Order: sequence, then C-alpha cells, then structure tokens
Amino acid sequence: MFEYLRNVHIYFADRCADLSKTIGVRIYRANRCAPTGAQRDRFTRRTSLLAIVVAAAAVVACGDVRAAESTWKAGVAQKTITPKKLMWMSGYGSRTAPAEGKADDLMAKALVLEDADKTRVVLITLDLVGIDRATSQDICKRLYEKYGFERAQIAINCSHTHCGPVVGTNLKAMYDIGESQWKLVDDYTEALKQNVVTAVGDALKSLAPADVYWGSGTATFAVNRRENKEAEVPKLREEGKTLKGPNDHDVPVLAVYDPKGPLRAVAFGYACHATTLSFQNWSADYPGRACNELQRRSLGAIALFWAGCGADQNPIPRRTYELAEHYGKRLGEAVHSVLRDRDSKQMKPLAGRLTAEYTEIPLRFARTPTKAELETEAAKGNKYEQGRAKSLLAKLSAGEAVPTEYPYPVQTWRLGDGPRFVTLGGEVVVDYALRLKQELGAKTTWVAGYSNDVMCYIPSRRVLGEGGYEGASSMTIYGMPSAWHAMLEEAIVKAVHEQGKR
Repeated sequence: MFEYLRNVHIYFADRCADLSKTIGVRIYRANRCAPTGAQRDRFTRRTSLLAIVVAAAAVVACGDVRAAESTWKAGVAQKTITPKKLMWMSGYGSRTAPAEGKADDLMAKALVLEDADKTRVVLITLDLVGIDRATSQDICKRLYEKYGFERAQIAINCSHTHCGPVVGTNLKAMYDIGESQWKLVDDYTEALKQNVVTAVGDALKSLAPADVYWGSGTATFAVNRRENKEAEVPKLREEGKTLKGPNDHDVPVLAVYDPKGPLRAVAFGYACHATTLSFQNWSADYPGRACNELQRRSLGAIALFWAGCGADQNPIPRRTYELAEHYGKRLGEAVHSVLRDRDSKQMKPLAGRLTAEYTEIPLRFARTPTKAELETEAAKGNKYEQGRAKSLLAKLSAGEAVPTEYPYPVQTWRLGDGPRFVTLGGEVVVDYALRLKQELGAKTTWVAGYSNDVMCYIPSRRVLGEGGYEGASSMTIYGMPSAWHAMLEEAIVKAVHEQGKR
C-alpha cells in the first residue's frame, strides 16, 4: 500500500509541478527531494497543512485542464472465458484426451475508442487459438443489433494460445471426437458469444474522457521456425550467431490514460506463436503472462494482447510453464519500457479522427478436388485427410459445391494522426507485416493476423513456393480443398493499399 501511494504521489507531483510553482507551493517528493534542516524548521505544521490542501487543489485543477483538452473517450472491460467443463483442447492434433485442469484463466477483453465526432471502434481480444467465420459473423451481428457497431468498427483478434478450447468449426477437420464433445464445443461457443457481447457492453459503460498515446518497443524471443532447427537455437544464441529467416520483433503499444493521470488500458501486439505450452491445462500462454505482468505494474489497468503476423514464428526454447512466464515478463517489460514515460519520444499523443474499413476479397484455391478424389481420401487417407474429405463430401451431399475461393477479411483502422492498424484473417506469415511496413511506413503501420476469421494459414508467395507446413500441408487440417493460388499475396496487399486510399 505504501509503495502504491508513493507511486501515485510521485506521479501527481511530476504532472502538476508547473502548476504548483505558479501558486507558490513546493511539493516535496519522498526520497527524491527531501528538505534541508533549515527548510524543515520553516515548514511549520500550518504551512504543511496549507501546502497539502493547495497541492490537492493543484492535482484536481491539473486533471480538469487535461480532461477539458481530451478529444478521446475510451472504455475497457474483460470477461473470463475459461471453460467450466473439461472439454477438448484446440491447437495440437496429437491430443488424445480433453483438458485436465487450469493453469491460468482465458480472457475476453474489449477496448472501445471514440473520437471527437463520436465515431467508435472496438478491439476485442480473445485467449483462443482462433474463431471460425460463422462465430465471428454472429458476434458482429449481435454487436450491431445491441450497440450499433458496424462491421468495419469491430476487430476480433485471437492470441492463438494452443491451450484453449475448440471453438465453433475452427480446425474441425483436425479433431476426431464424439458427439458429447461436439455438444460441449457448441455450448461453449454460444457462451463465448454472450461473454464477448457482455464485455463490449461493459466497456461502453465505462466510456470516459481519455488521453491516448502510441509507440513501439522491441522483444526478440520470436524465432523463424521454418529457417532454424528448434534444438539448435539455444546453442546458436549462446555462440552469438545470427538466427536465420525474417522476423518482426516490433511491439506496437497503444496506451489509454485517464486525463487525471493513471493508465487505464494498454493494447499491444507481437508476432509469435503462442506455443510455449503443450500440456493438458487451460492457459493463455505467454500473452496472458505478459498481460498479467503489465496489470501488476500499472495499478489495475487492463492489458490487451493482439497477435501479429507470427504464423512462422515460435518462442524457442519452449514446453515449460516457466518459459511461458519468462517470455511473458520479457514482452511485458518491452511494453513497460514504452509506457515508462509517456512524454518521451517513444510515446506520441494521438489526435485526429478514426476511420474504419472492412472488406472481404475472394481468395482462390489452386485447384478443386473431384468427388472421386475426396472419396478415395476419405477411405485411404490419414486421419486429417479423412477429416477434410468427409467435411467436403458433406457439402456435396447437401447440394453445395466444393469451394473454389474463400471470402478473406481485410480490415484497416486509421487511428487519428497515429498508426494505420491493419488486421488480416488467418495465420499470417511474417512476410506480410514486413512488406506492408516497407510500403506503407515502418513506424506508422501495425499489422495483426489471427483476426476476424482464422480459416487457415496465409503464406506469402515465397512461403507458398517453398511449400511445407505453412505453405501447403496445413490446409488439410483446416479442411480446405487445396493450397492457395499463387496470387494470394498480391490480392491481399492490393486490398490493404486500396483501403489506405479511401
């Protein structure tokens, strides 16, 4: 408690120093500006009491001035979404049993921003491996009906933790589970939708004037898993050797402050798989640990993590809870280093107006399998091929065609005079973030993957040509007809550029 009060005292002393000088009051900060003996003699009890009263007035006045200057409003809230029943876990196809317990809670969080024109956007973050298109559409429909949010104003990002539950039809072809487990999945998915809507509603209830800042830090634990053998990475690091392959170690930070001073919310991103853990317990993995670290250090603010383009990036080494805590603390420290002084060059105040755009573009598949090919795969393929074939044959039996393309979501928010926030669907490889930053501005472009619909991997043209898991074979576990057509990268990048023009 003493440390809390001391931190608050120092904060207000810093913020209102100029005002206190104007009215002739000197604020002595504990352990930082102690008075001399002579000063202490002159600082009588009556003067001390007067100073306290005037200093308090200075704090209030300082807050009132800042509140009057605030052009933003913000609201933030969270809901626990840890399954109440031990249902099937998502992320790893090798699992053979449901969850066994809980290591830490999974959360749904919502941050609402409103500009001076009363234009609003809401960022929703979920401690889940992903959500399917139908679940995303239903959430957005409910948010429109209840709160008036248009589709472009809603961004739903999944942390991609591999220690969360199966949701909707996401990765359905990967799971060979019985009807009782699918019933649990359906029940959980419905509860999830309700919890998200409630979280957004609670965030709207807390909407209040705010000062918004943005900046960027760095964290270096993400490793390109296509280019580096996991077992060799620790030794390479010890030897000081450079790891191979592209990566994105930026940590974008959006901070929301109460005009009177305290941090209320911080949203931050990182491009790395949340696969430190692979046990049978619910856990938000390192993103959850990073959020907890920030909330512990910021006197009760809510921290929201959004996953970047980390489909080909892993935290290495991994597989222990201690490592998840370690990476969480490193990421939390990267964010905290940006937050440490919001008046520094690292943090810039956000001004201007919000704009939000959303579109779905038709991404083509490389080919469409025939019914005969699917029947052969259903009879003789491995369990993932059989799952995919059965899913597509079910479409044919229902009178539907095997899809030749997919409605891919592309979204862009312009956060006033600050960053362009691009959110892309699917498991997006790092090449997209690097290219878009190069073409649109490295310091003013944020790119998230795992957003709005996690339908499968989204390889770049380079990764598609190389093949492998991210380039081709993972399409099977997602139930897709084939690999993507070679032009997918150009189609996605073009859509982002077009949104930037409007």
